Amino acid sequence: MRPMKFLKYLILALGLSVCEPLMAQGGLFSLVKKVGTMIDSMSVKGVDRRYIDAPEKPWQLIVRSSVSQTIVSMNTQGNMFGKEYSANPHLKTTPAQYIGLWAGYRGYGFGYTVNVGGDKGSYLTFGATGGAFGINVRIHSFENRNPNLNFNSDLIAEENKDTWNEVQLTDPIHVNTVIADGYYLFNGKKFSYAAAYDQSVIQKRSAGSLMAGLMYNYTHIDYASDLNGDIIYMMDGLGRVKLWQGSVGVGYAYNWVPVRGLLVNVMAMPMLTFVNKLKAYGFTTNVEELMEAPYFWDPDVSNEEWDKWFYGSLRVTPMGDQSFNSGISIGFDTRMSLTYNVGRYFFNVYGQFNNIRYHHNSTNGYLNDWFVNASIGIRL
Repeated sequence: MRPMKFLKYLILALGLSVCEPLMAQGGLFSLVKKVGTMIDSMSVKGVDRRYIDAPEKPWQLIVRSSVSQTIVSMNTQGNMFGKEYSANPHLKTTPAQYIGLWAGYRGYGFGYTVNVGGDKGSYLTFGATGGAFGINVRIHSFENRNPNLNFNSDLIAEENKDTWNEVQLTDPIHVNTVIADGYYLFNGKKFSYAAAYDQSVIQKRSAGSLMAGLMYNYTHIDYASDLNGDIIYMMDGLGRVKLWQGSVGVGYAYNWVPVRGLLVNVMAMPMLTFVNKLKAYGFTTNVEELMEAPYFWDPDVSNEEWDKWFYGSLRVTPMGDQSFNSGISIGFDTRMSLTYNVGRYFFNVYGQFNNIRYHHNSTNGYLNDWFVNASIGIRL
């Protein structure tokens, strides 16, 4: 069996694995035909064919490369974990490069990309787009040894703070993010979001649409290990952070078709965050105890021997967690896409930026998450 045919049947098997009772009634091929016919109908149902057209070949196979970055800022002054706390951690990962595949049928598909530079991680994506609606889920897991922490702690002397902005973690920081968003188009008859972001249909004429959206974000940042005890000490015990956000928004998107085959899309949506929870995990360390040891200050000890002793002696112990439920806040979801269609092939570059803010009494901060994808695809 040729690779392309194998890929088609593999995706169909994944999508239909939950439909075994139906298969028994009409057979696999009958069910596949019915589902395919239903999706084909949904992709053009209610649309103006002068503006939106469905390609004859329904499958999309896309090779993607991407660059992404996550930034979390937290500004806290007051009492945390039972002690006075003042710090401004600003975790900024280095931009990471990924490459992978996305495959789908009429806008329903899966994608997987792996890291080739920067941090070590992977993306898993799922998309489902119809004439007037769409759902996208992006799961990102990675680890990074040299984030820009850029924190401002009372434990660091003013003249030494610059040296702590960029650190090499002995044990990598682990980050997991889940961003899920859905939208509804009020002008799905003439405007297609799918034409700009998964190329399952083609926008033939310029059009725009007011759109409503929902977004869920979960972020887990964890660098709590014995080997990172010195960093945790400088952070006044902060070693893990979890963020949950749920947002709604209304925005506008526009598809501009300057010449046949070329599509430029811009979308902007202010987001009202109504679920906004942060959970911080505190830890104690034995750094001060190690600093009192004569070996710590011995000038005759080599750097290699000192590192082996110090990091081999570090210990981190959990001491509790504290949750903050923020009030309503404002964020932004912005996207831009450039697509060129030529026959069965298409080329696309698109970027997305999410800004989500949180606050609770003297604790406030934000999460910025952005990525840029470049892809080449073929319709089969």
